[in-house]
Order: sequence, then structure tokens, then C-alpha cells
Amino acid sequence: MAEAGHEVRARHEFRGMRTVEHYFTVPLDHSAPGGEAITVFAREYVSASHSADTAQNLPWLLFLQGGPGGRGNRFGSLGGWGKAAAKEFRILMLDQRGTGLSSPVDRNTLPLRGTAAEQAAYLEHFRADAIVADAELIRKALGSGPWTVFGQSYGGFCALTYLSFAPGGLKEVLITGGLAPLTGPADDVYRATFQRVAARNAEYFSWYPEDRTMLERIAGHLRTTPEFLPDGGPLTVERLQMLGAFLGGNTRVDSLHYLLEDAFTETAAGPRLSDPFLDQMQGIVSRRSNPLYALMHESIYAQGQATDWSAWRVLAEYPEFRPDADPLLLTGEMVYPWYFEQDPALQPLREVAGLLAAKQDWRPLYDVRQLAANRVPVAAAVYSEDIYVDRKLSLETAAAVRGLEVWETGDFHHDGIADDGEGIFSRLLGMARSGRR
Repeated sequence: MAEAGHEVRARHEFRGMRTVEHYFTVPLDHSAPGGEAITVFAREYVSASHSADTAQNLPWLLFLQGGPGGRGNRFGSLGGWGKAAAKEFRILMLDQRGTGLSSPVDRNTLPLRGTAAEQAAYLEHFRADAIVADAELIRKALGSGPWTVFGQSYGGFCALTYLSFAPGGLKEVLITGGLAPLTGPADDVYRATFQRVAARNAEYFSWYPEDRTMLERIAGHLRTTPEFLPDGGPLTVERLQMLGAFLGGNTRVDSLHYLLEDAFTETAAGPRLSDPFLDQMQGIVSRRSNPLYALMHESIYAQGQATDWSAWRVLAEYPEFRPDADPLLLTGEMVYPWYFEQDPALQPLREVAGLLAAKQDWRPLYDVRQLAANRVPVAAAVYSEDIYVDRKLSLETAAAVRGLEVWETGDFHHDGIADDGEGIFSRLLGMARSGRR
């Protein structure tokens, strides 16, 4: 049995909390523990309202961030769900392997692995099964008994993998917007996603009808006038459609209106897209800071078959989302092959992405039998209108996990814990502990 190397490098106290920076050494491939090792980073957060001695005896809560490719949150203070959790837990904020300070994967580091095939083979070890195996080694290195896991979005997917393969390490599990389909192709996910996103487009433009006119104006401009983002990449109509990222939550959906309202500026050559608009678009459409999202996104649904650019294929069934459609619709959580042509940060990874899309022998991410026999208390929030994790698919998964308690609500979208994290966390923790809704 492998053990994680463990080093504490820094401790700090500020704004009502204490932090500890943990670095762990774990196997790249958990099936070959004597082989190559990587570093996994996690930051501990404890409320300063607890004495140092009391804090040492608090139980651990592991937070699994959304993604794939998202590093752990960097708290400036304990607010929202962190404030609620810190009342009785030591919070361990994990940078999942390949993100943040955990042997990061990007366009600079991946080529060090060798050929495109070697890079793709390396990335096979960056899915939920490996993240869970890391977590178990870390738990043991910290001397913790079974701990509480809180998974948001993709973190919820990882929590289901944890329940499948290492339930003995779990005391209780909380999931928000993250009940993954346990079986079936990725195509099922994207069919549901396209339908949800179409409905969200209609809702948004009913609130801001003037934004429909502005979006069409921008699209018409891009069809005739080349515009470039600060990184030199083109702003195309299909990249403009990626503004649908704003539609996936309540905390930022209205910010789309603010972004669109000053899209144009007058120049000597006539109307052009403004620098503030282009700067903001850069942050939305570029995967420079989290290329794992684009590389691995479809693989999080893959078990025993190739995804084969699922969202791109399913798009053919929904022509209303084409970049030449009238009216133009914004897209949701999809990754297309052209990302690796139009995004300068992804261009060096184009061949690698193609190899991952073609891979057929992905290992299982879930054990359906184990989940059906589950004995770990689990509570999950399902958001009725979530455009990223479909309600119907979520409820099918919930029914397949023995004892899982569901709280379905239409009050929040996918970013619910950013909206009322304290209330949602407290409710789910109470559900998990009471065994009733």
C-alpha cells in the first residue's frame, strides 16, 4: 500500500482564520505505486475562533472543487459555506492533480512529457479515480479517520467515485449540482444540456430584450470585420457564443448585460469592439489558465467508450445553436474541436485533444453495485433549472445511490453555493445527519 509523502511549508493567520500549506507526494499511477510521483497541494483553513489546541482536534472536511481543471478556492476570509463549515471542521481545500500547485498541466508543462501520444497517456491519470486515490492517501497522511467530503459540480462527480471505490474513507458526503450520470454515453448529457441552454437563452432575452439586438449587432460585425483578443486570437461568432457561460448561474447572469452594453466604441475607421469588451471576452473564451477543462471535459463522462467529440456531434441535432443561426443563441458547457484551433493557448495541444477524444478503453468511474449498497450518509442539492448538470439525469443517479437524500430547489442555479453557500451547506449537513429531508 502506497503512502503519501507529506510536508508543511507555511502557516499564516489573517482575517479571522489560520491557514496551513500542505504538499503531498503521491503516485502518478496508483496502480504502479513504485513508479513516477507527482505533487498534490492542499491548503487547510481553520477559524481563528478556535484555539490552536481545539483546532487540532476538529474533524476534517475535504472540499472538491468543480471543473475539471479548476484549482481549489483561495479564501480571503471565511464567508459563505466556508464560514458555516469552519464552525466545526478543519477545511482541506484540494488543488486536484494537474491544477493550481499540484503538478500543474498546461501548454508549457505537457510538452515535457514527450510526443502527443505520451502526453495523452499521461493525462489518462488525471480523472476522478486518481483524484479519489490521492485523497485517500492524503487522509491517511493527515491521520484522519473517515472524513466529510463536500463536492461542488465536478467535485460531486468525484464524490460519487469516492463512494464507489473508497467508501471506508467517508463519514458523510454533501453534493451540490454534481450528480453525474453513472452509465451511458456523453451524448445523453449534451442532448440534455442543449435543451436546458435553449430555455435559459429564452429566459435571459425576455429579461433583457435589448441584448438580443446587441448580440446580433456584434455577430454581424464579426462576420465582416476581423477582431482580435489581447492574446492575438480571433474573436469569432462561435467564440462570441461562449458568453453562454454567464447563463449557468444566478450570481453572474445579469453581468452579461453589463458586458454587452459597452461592446462598441467609435473609431476613425468606424464602430469597433471596445477594449474593455475584448479584455473581458479574453477571460471568458481563453483556456490559458485551465487547459485541463478543454482537454478532459468530455472524458469525465467516459467509461469504456470514446467520446469522439460528443458535444460537436450532438450539435448537429440542434441547428439553432449554429453560429449562422437566426437568432443567434449562446452556448453552454460544451467543448468543440475548434477550441484547439482558435485559442492560442490550446493550439499546441490539438493533437493531444484528438487522441483523448478517440480513446476507447477508459476505466470505470463508478461502481453501480457498490452505490446501490451504499451505507455512507449522502445529501445532494439538485437545481431544477441547472443548465450544466441536468435535473432528470441527476435524479436518476440519486435513485441509484442507496440512502441518498435529495433536496431539489428552483431557487438556485449551478452556482448556488456562491449565492447562499452558508444556507445550502447547513441544510445538506443537517440532511446527511438526520437521514430525512
